[in-house]
Amino acid sequence: MNRPTALHQGQTPLAVRMRPTSLDEVAGQQHLLRPGSPLVKLADPDASPGAVSVILWGPPGTGKTTLAQAIARSSGRRFVELSAITAGVKDVREVMQEALDQRDLYGRTTILFLDEIHRFTKAQQDALLPGVENGWVILIAATTENPSFSVISPLLSRSLLLTLQQLTDEDLTVLVRRAVSDPRGLADAVRIDDDAVAALVHLASGDARRALTALEAAATVAEVGEDGTAVVTADIVAQAVDRALLRYDRQGDEHYDVISAFIKSIRGSDPDAAVHYLARMIEAGEDPRFIARRLVISAAEDVGLADPQALQIAVAAADAVAFIGMPEGRIPLAEATIYLATTAKSNAAYMAIDAAIADVRGGGFGRVPKHLRDAHYAGAKRLGHGKGYVYPHDTEVGVAAQQYLPDELVGKRYYSPKALGAERDVQARLERIRRILEG
Repeated sequence: MNRPTALHQGQTPLAVRMRPTSLDEVAGQQHLLRPGSPLVKLADPDASPGAVSVILWGPPGTGKTTLAQAIARSSGRRFVELSAITAGVKDVREVMQEALDQRDLYGRTTILFLDEIHRFTKAQQDALLPGVENGWVILIAATTENPSFSVISPLLSRSLLLTLQQLTDEDLTVLVRRAVSDPRGLADAVRIDDDAVAALVHLASGDARRALTALEAAATVAEVGEDGTAVVTADIVAQAVDRALLRYDRQGDEHYDVISAFIKSIRGSDPDAAVHYLARMIEAGEDPRFIARRLVISAAEDVGLADPQALQIAVAAADAVAFIGMPEGRIPLAEATIYLATTAKSNAAYMAIDAAIADVRGGGFGRVPKHLRDAHYAGAKRLGHGKGYVYPHDTEVGVAAQQYLPDELVGKRYYSPKALGAERDVQARLERIRRILEG
């Protein structure tokens, strides 16, 4: 079978070949590319010196590397790229020294693009400070993680933080169709129907790189028609890609967003949403033990005594996952998830311990009442320890009217059960107990 020659352009991926050469070609991120914006000024070769360094924060495939390279090409500045995965402190210092030499000897400004800056250690990030502060380089750093937690404060204060947004379906549609027709891309060696474009956009989940990678894979397996042109259909896309790869980084923001949505869906009693987020975590390769731990926490925090069996089920699911492993472990995880989502909820126990801890930390405690103190050691009774203590089992109802809290906290209420599920019975019983305790 003959393949169109435009589908074979060496080993350079389509996503790399299609990177814009100027900001005008960038799809999406228009909120960062308005006239006069910092990125536009940075790309202007006639702009005054002293441009500010920037940190680009956004999900994968939203154009961080693309923006940096487009700025470098448009501005005519010297461009140096480092990856935090492979570069060390020595590499950073060499780049800084060379940038200083280029500025002093030739008047050239260097743009340093640092990909995945969140992988840099504190020492490596510290090595960037002299060059950024003294203007030896204009730093463009890219990260998929929140810079507030992954970038040192001195570097943050010397840089402008710009947040990239996930690409819209319209942005991705433009990119896919451009890649089909552009000479750098497939140069019209394939035809693509609307359903195939829609499928690629759906699979991409806002990631331009994923959309173009899937297009390239589909184009290579498309059948060539009588006119010599391969046709990419939705079925061809499904065959080439096989499945949608979730945008999920177990160390990044998406990890926290999905687990947050998972727990909040359980708390909100929506089993369908909870199972959806569970599936996303499982398919993304999340550690099942992490999921199980969160289920145990949810059972205690959000269900509590409204259904005491919930904690047992969550613990049993955690034990089952550890015992049988994956993929079968998905079943007890799903069972526990659905049980927790559909049962009665109460956070009264969780609120009780947090309120008590807050009082203790704030100094809200006093001496243990004498009648509750240990009276078993020599000399304790002489001090009055245990004197007046009433043994509850000696009473008719098993509850004795006596003080248990320190004098300073008498009448304090930490636990306030809700009239929900099994805690409804606890509420009624506790009201009777408290009446007896208070005499």
